[in-house]
Amino acid sequence: MGKKIVILNGSPRKKGNTSALVKSFTEGAESAGNTVTEFFLSGMDIHGCKGCFGGHSSRECPCVQKDDMAQIYPAVKESDVVILTTPLYYWNMSGQIRTAIDRLFALEEGDGNLLRGHDRSSALLMAAEGNGFDDVLLYYDHLMEHLRWKNLGHVLAGGNGDVGDIEGKPELKEAYELGRAIK
Repeated sequence: MGKKIVILNGSPRKKGNTSALVKSFTEGAESAGNTVTEFFLSGMDIHGCKGCFGGHSSRECPCVQKDDMAQIYPAVKESDVVILTTPLYYWNMSGQIRTAIDRLFALEEGDGNLLRGHDRSSALLMAAEGNGFDDVLLYYDHLMEHLRWKNLGHVLAGGNGDVGDIEGKPELKEAYELGRAIK
């Protein structure tokens, strides 16, 4: 039986280099019998965390804010694997994905921690103009440690300034193989 995979796509471009990595990963994951649900965060109405500590993990919508995170919470709760995808912005993840990650905190609040552990895994897919991934990898590794998720690794595709620059590069095959390896 395949895994339930959720992709949080933090790219602002549906047809950009990060989305090309997502497409390759998805093809690999689905070829291995997995179910993939992608959330294109830039097209969603997601507000920043208010830091109110008012969340309740067991509620259908655990956050006090009512926005498009209500679509993401149940998918993440039911997932086996969460894939974080983003372009590299100022040596870190995009604002779109950072906002969604911050809001996932509601699943750790209240009457049960439905985010940490639970035999969940994750991987990171990134495209960038440059190759300065050290800071974002430090953040990602700390996040995986905090969440107690198995780190499946990452595909980091540097040297992709313009849309389409990633075409034909080995990172697309790496993303496909990463998806295919999830069973």
